[in-house]
Amino acid sequence: MASMAAPSIYTYYKNKAHNHKISAAPRIVLSQSQPPEGKPDHQIPRREVILRSSELAVIWAIFSFSGKKPDYLGVQKNPPALALCPATKNCISTSENVSDVTHYAPPWTYNGGPNRKKPVTREVAMEELLQVIKSTKPDKYTPKIVEKKDDYVRVEYESPILGFVDDVEFWFPPGKNSTVEYRSASRIGNFDFDVNRKRIKALRQELEKKGWASEETI
Repeated sequence: MASMAAPSIYTYYKNKAHNHKISAAPRIVLSQSQPPEGKPDHQIPRREVILRSSELAVIWAIFSFSGKKPDYLGVQKNPPALALCPATKNCISTSENVSDVTHYAPPWTYNGGPNRKKPVTREVAMEELLQVIKSTKPDKYTPKIVEKKDDYVRVEYESPILGFVDDVEFWFPPGKNSTVEYRSASRIGNFDFDVNRKRIKALRQELEKKGWASEETI
């Protein structure tokens, strides 16, 4: 989740709505209103048509909070790891230094939990992870798996209100151990009210039932 505001645009529409004695909500209806009486639709000036379209575009921009997918998502090359977090307080990553209490989160292991009777393969662990992602909706965010490889999964979580989108990645590093790295970050805003950390915790708690574990509790 993110925090953001558009005071200048909002104030403009609020004042304009007040001067014309209409609310902000009917503004869209006004843009779709019928042509003036006695004025056929084809005689509406093109400038007025463009203005109406622009108004709808501005309204859409105000109320669209999904943001743009960052270009740096995915496994980095040098060294192989998930991306670090920006300076904002709306991201956690196992790639961060353990001393960074704001952004660091400990990796998971899929064979280290007390509920794991015998070790499983990476393929089995991947299926367990996908099942938990699909069945768990922390804070009622809707998960959408948008990218999947043998060792990597990227999920977009959309908030139930305003449609904020967070990007969450899971990576199974090469090697014989059963470590899973992850990163969870909001696309826009400066802080997230701990939504990303709570999401990861909720997923981990479900995975623990299957035999997963964390290096430490978060």
